[in-house]
Amino acid sequence: MEKCEIGAAAWGFRELDLEEQLKLCQRLGFSSLELGIANAPKDVPLDATDEEIQKVRELYQKYQMPLWCAATGNDFTVVQVVEEQIKKIKKVILICEKAGISYLRIFAGFSAIGEVTGERWKEMIRAINETADFAKEHQVIPAVETHGGVNAFPDGVVHFASVTTDYTALEKLLKEIRGNVLFVFDPANLAAAGEKDPLRVFRLLKDRIAYMHLKNFIKLPSGHLDPAPLGAGVFDWNVFVSRIGDWQGRYMIEFEKPEILECGCQESIDYLYRHQEG
Repeated sequence: MEKCEIGAAAWGFRELDLEEQLKLCQRLGFSSLELGIANAPKDVPLDATDEEIQKVRELYQKYQMPLWCAATGNDFTVVQVVEEQIKKIKKVILICEKAGISYLRIFAGFSAIGEVTGERWKEMIRAINETADFAKEHQVIPAVETHGGVNAFPDGVVHFASVTTDYTALEKLLKEIRGNVLFVFDPANLAAAGEKDPLRVFRLLKDRIAYMHLKNFIKLPSGHLDPAPLGAGVFDWNVFVSRIGDWQGRYMIEFEKPEILECGCQESIDYLYRHQEG
């Protein structure tokens, strides 16, 4: 496997101000940082002014980080809020355009796969395509993350299958969404939601992967999952990385526990570099 760029996904950095995020990324040697927009309290807000957006650009320049991707939160699988969610994503797209960001991570939604049928499926597709058309007008590429639904518990989480972690649903999704919609591929999310062979999903989406999120989970005695560094959890990154062949896209490490963020990121970086050199 060839040496590739390793950046940082936004979610684990959510409790830090942006400058602190960038300082930490620089210290850890990350090549880039996914910018959080309207998805966590420390994110760039939806009503950010032009001056605030320019300050974001200047901070990225100060820390010599390219500002090429951002992440926001949404759910297109709940009919009652679809219009509101479309409006939100369009506002985020305009922020991306002003900031010079090329790729925006979005979600299809977090409802269980069996619930997204009939009108709910049609509304989800309409929402993805409407935002994709708007994004194209503003030179932004939407990238849907492979992410299951999540139930949270005091000691961890349980993931369940959604439209972007179920293979058959993804096949159908690919036929119905606009060609400018790409994916943020997260194989650990797929495995957590019950996919037995994330590699087959990689092959299905390979030509439309914008970048890859890298994370892991430890399975607790309760059966719940707790975030872990790449080499420490239940997903076998050693096997997966050795089987994805000549893919040379961008990797974004996503360590999700803010309280031990630096340690978890460093362990993940070290693990990935060891396998790149192998």
